[in-house]
Amino acid sequence: MTTLETPRLKPQDYKTLALAALGGALEFYDFIIFVFFAAVIGEIFFPSDIPEWLRQLQTFAIFAAGYLARPLGGIIMAPFGDKVGRKKMFSLSILLMALPTLAMGALPGWDAIGLAAPLLMLLMRMLQGAAIGGEVPGAWVFVAEHVPYKRIGIACGTLTAGLTIGILLGSVVATLINTTMTQQAIHDGGWRIPFFLGGLFGLGAMYLRRWLHETPVFIEMQQRKTLAQELPLKTVILKHQKSVVISILLTWMLSACIVVVILMAPVWLQKQHGMAPALTLKANSIAIIMLCIGCIVAGLLVDRFGASRTLSLGSVLLALCSGMFYSLAPQYPDYLFQLYGLVGFSVGVVGIVPFVMVRAFPAEVRFTGLSFSYNLSYAVFGGLTPICVTLLMNVSTMAPGWYVMTLALVGLLTGLWLRQDISHEPNLCDGIKQA
Repeated sequence: MTTLETPRLKPQDYKTLALAALGGALEFYDFIIFVFFAAVIGEIFFPSDIPEWLRQLQTFAIFAAGYLARPLGGIIMAPFGDKVGRKKMFSLSILLMALPTLAMGALPGWDAIGLAAPLLMLLMRMLQGAAIGGEVPGAWVFVAEHVPYKRIGIACGTLTAGLTIGILLGSVVATLINTTMTQQAIHDGGWRIPFFLGGLFGLGAMYLRRWLHETPVFIEMQQRKTLAQELPLKTVILKHQKSVVISILLTWMLSACIVVVILMAPVWLQKQHGMAPALTLKANSIAIIMLCIGCIVAGLLVDRFGASRTLSLGSVLLALCSGMFYSLAPQYPDYLFQLYGLVGFSVGVVGIVPFVMVRAFPAEVRFTGLSFSYNLSYAVFGGLTPICVTLLMNVSTMAPGWYVMTLALVGLLTGLWLRQDISHEPNLCDGIKQA
C-alpha cells in the first residue's frame, strides 16, 4: 500500500479508539470534578474559623498540586512504557486515577481527623496528577501505534475530543447535583457522589481495557530486540531536544487554550461583565461540544494536508475567533452562544498537537519523550496561565483574548517551523509503520 492511499480503520481500530477515548474522558472527569465542588471541599477539609479567602486559596492549592504532580507520570511511569509495554502502563494509569478518586469521596473532614484531612486530600490529588500524566500521553501513543499511518490524525483528534468530553461530563454532573440537592444536603454528603461515580466508572474502564492488545510497534521492537537499552529519558534529553521544544510549545498552546477559553471564560463573563451564571454555563457547554467537533475536524485535516498547513491555518482561525469572542460577546450578549461556540470550535486546532508529538520521537523512546514534554509543559503553563491572565485583567478586561491570540501566534510560528525545518516531516515518522 502506498503512502498516497488512505486506508480505512478496521473494527479493531474502532474498538481501540473507543476504549481509549472512554478511559481518557473518565480520567479527565475524575481530575476536573474537584474544581466544581471546591467551595464545599474547602468548608469540610479546613477549619471554619479561618478567613474565606485563605480557605479557598488552600483548596485551590490542593487542586493545583495535581498539575505539579503530572511530570511524575512522565519521569517515572513513561520509561516503563518504553521498556515493559504500552498496554501495562495504559492500564496502570487509569487504576491510579480511579482508586484515589474513590478515596477522595470517602475521606473524613477536618472535624473528624483534623490536619490529616487536607493532607490526605493533597496526597490523593497528587496521585491523580501522576495518573493523568501517564494516561494522556499513553493513550496517544497507544492508538497511534495501532491505527494505519495515514489515520494517526483522526485517531489522536478523537482521543483529544474524548478528554474534553470528560470536562463536559464533570460540568453536567455538578449541575445535576446542584439542581437536585439543597446546599445543606450537598455539604452533608452530596459532594461525595461525583467522586464515587468517577472511581467506579474508572474501575469499569480499566476492566474493559483488558481486551486491548499490545501495540504492533512495541511487539516488533521486542522481537527485534530494539527496545531502549539505556534510560529512555536520558536519550530524549540528549538526542531529541528539537522534538522536546516543539512538543513543549504545542502543549503550552493546548493547555492554556483549554484553561483560558473553556475553564476561565465563564467566570470572566460573570465577574467582568455581569452575565448570569446559568447563561454562561449553558454557553460553556456549547463551546465544549464545538471543541470536540473541532478536534475531530482538525484530526481529519491533518491526515490529509499535514501538520504544517493545518496548524498554521488553524492558528489563524483561532486568533480571529478569539478576538471576536472576547471583544464582541460582552457587547452583544444575544450572540453569546454563537460566539462562544465559534471560538470553542477554533480551539479544536489543539487536536493536531498529539499528531505532531507522537511522530516527533522514535518508537524506542516515544512514550517517554511525549510524556516528559507534555507533562513538563502542562505543569508549568497549566499552573501559571490562570495566574498570569488574572493579573493581566487588572490592566485590561481583554487580557484573556490577548493571551489566546498570543498562543495562536505560537501555533502559527510552530507550524511554519515544521514546514521549513522539517519539510514534509520526514523525521516525524520514525518507528511508525506505514500500514
